Amino acid sequence: MFDDLPPDLARLDALRVWHALWLERIDRKIAFLRQRQAEEEHGRRNRPLPPDWVVELGNSTGEPFQVHDGECGMTGRRQRAIGRDEARRLLTTGEAQACPVCHPDTQLHIIDLAARRDRPADEALDIRASRPFLPTGRPMIT
Repeated sequence: MFDDLPPDLARLDALRVWHALWLERIDRKIAFLRQRQAEEEHGRRNRPLPPDWVVELGNSTGEPFQVHDGECGMTGRRQRAIGRDEARRLLTTGEAQACPVCHPDTQLHIIDLAARRDRPADEALDIRASRPFLPTGRPMIT
């Protein structure tokens, strides 16, 4: 049998103490990680559901700016949860715009707002729309 341990008792005792210290460190780390994992799981289970609708508030006035779906990632920092009826009221009265990413107007079945959003911009007055332009902004000579 291969024996790579030291032959004397003093060195064996030193190795035993050293390994006991390492086992204690490992046990503390395991306990810490189990505690953290349990806390994360508890937080995941008890996290409140996102609101159905969120209104983003303007920076300077605090007035409603945009209505978002509750899970939309484009909401700003200043926001508050609102109900379905208030979201519909804000959108239909024009007090707030619909988010162009999550389209709450479509989700709330407000058809006329969705149609206005999809309608192309009025380019009849823009003379540049009728002529091709270079990336520099100058018109191409055709």
